Amino acid sequence: MRVFVKSMRGSNLDPCKNQKARKLLKEKKAKIISYKPFTIQMLVPTGETTHESHVGIDLGAKYTGVAITQEDRVLAKGNIECRQDVKGLLETKKIYRRSRRSRKTRYRKCKFKHKTTRVYSNKKGKWVKKKTSFTSPRPKSWLPPSLESRTQNLFFWIDTFTSLLPKVKLHIEVGKFDVQKMKNPDIQGKGYQEGDTFGYHDVRYFVLARDSYTCQVCKKKGKILNTHHIIYRSHGGSDAPSNLISVCTDCHTSDNHKRGRILWHWMEKRKKVPTYKEPPFMNALRIRTFRRYPDASIIYGSETTPRRKALHLEKTHYNDAIAISGIQHIKENPHRIFYIKQFRKKKRSLHEATARKGRKNKNLTQKRNKKNTKEMKGIHLNDTVRIFGKIGFVSGFTTTGLYIKDIHNAYITKPGKTYKQVGFKDVTVKNHNNNWQFISHLAPDGA
Repeated sequence: MRVFVKSMRGSNLDPCKNQKARKLLKEKKAKIISYKPFTIQMLVPTGETTHESHVGIDLGAKYTGVAITQEDRVLAKGNIECRQDVKGLLETKKIYRRSRRSRKTRYRKCKFKHKTTRVYSNKKGKWVKKKTSFTSPRPKSWLPPSLESRTQNLFFWIDTFTSLLPKVKLHIEVGKFDVQKMKNPDIQGKGYQEGDTFGYHDVRYFVLARDSYTCQVCKKKGKILNTHHIIYRSHGGSDAPSNLISVCTDCHTSDNHKRGRILWHWMEKRKKVPTYKEPPFMNALRIRTFRRYPDASIIYGSETTPRRKALHLEKTHYNDAIAISGIQHIKENPHRIFYIKQFRKKKRSLHEATARKGRKNKNLTQKRNKKNTKEMKGIHLNDTVRIFGKIGFVSGFTTTGLYIKDIHNAYITKPGKTYKQVGFKDVTVKNHNNNWQFISHLAPDGA
């Protein structure tokens, strides 16, 4: 990955090679102004001739490819991984908030505003104001927090890269999905208004009729039937008809729901139920991309594939981004890619609903768990460290040591040992981070 350069007066220059940046820093002709991505600023006058830069963005629900090109050279390429844990954390927060109803706590103002209307009171003989319903403060362009987090993080990195390049042109691939067409390729006309359960009283009657009023476990008819979730809701399953089957009351017992029993085996043997939660997000992201970057060149996936094949590149997110950038032929393509991932640095709940492993009693005194400590012995959470010849990030602390993970969320352990904890003396801190992890490594495909 090239090093971004700014002139003495702050204007963007063409990125330079690592060797040149190292030489400029050693001779005190430049200073470091950012580490992620690595950027230097000149301390001496220099020429300001620049070339047109192109930034290709391959938007995705989880991974987004980024590529920076100039003429026939690829200057940088890599992937950005968005957080996928926001929804689960909000559900946990919901559980904590609901538990306040059974605890003696301070009064907390209502989350939504009351809507008041004027009604005539026969008792008082006049018009009075009465609270009738709740109104949500959400604006029309509101997105759920999990999707809003992904959207804003992607826009943040797009703005970051474009702000460091001269004469930049932005190229973005967006997706447009028709969920109804994905379920039924032959759908047309009024079929869009008629879902799977059209003509049935509710989803339950549709599932029973689809299964011919037969228990799918014992294959018997004439029994009282219930609808059973193939993938339990506690495991992320939905109430969609494709995730429901008919099971009789003799088979649909609490014991059969346990791990290793009949209904659990059914869930393991069943093929993965297709979900359609990402296409709506990509549609919403496309609309917001149009509004945020009106001058960007927008293309679709059908155009990206032939471009990538013409450049003889393997199918990856960053290679798609190279093709999106509009480069015609590649003369220079780095072997290293960057990888960016967000880290949840703060844990706002000081006490848990259930006791953690190793803790005998609930944390009723609001004492922070050692693993959630922000700093210990000069080392902070999410610091980039070198240990046993590898680069990792601090994920937690213990009384005598700490935990280190690589950017792919795998623990780095001591050679020949199985436990995860490592000692402070084995760790060398490279630099402090905020809530982003940024690393450069060799591309898996060698391209």
